[in-house]
Amino acid sequence: MSEDRLEAMRLELRRGSLALIVLTALRHEHYGYSLRQKLQADGLAIEEGTLYPLVRRLESHGLLDSRWSDEQGRRRRYYRMSVDGQKVLNALKHEWQTLNKVMHTVQESSS
Repeated sequence: MSEDRLEAMRLELRRGSLALIVLTALRHEHYGYSLRQKLQADGLAIEEGTLYPLVRRLESHGLLDSRWSDEQGRRRRYYRMSVDGQKVLNALKHEWQTLNKVMHTVQESSS
């Protein structure tokens, strides 16, 4: 398999996981930069050009609530998972756990 194809598949897998990760992180309120810092500290480096559109998309789907705040002389938009976001997170986590279990089962049965 070519490096390009492998990279495309890696990005596809990552793209599908980011919404789950961001929803999980936004159980606690963050503004964009603090969310990016938290994710990086947890081991996920994510570019602003990837994170901010994702957060806006999640909000437009009703999965995040936001509020503006003028703290420390800076206007920031804070995000937090909404009630619907919690429901979606629960469903996605269940799906993730099911897929993970199947992956382990297939791996073990193929050994």
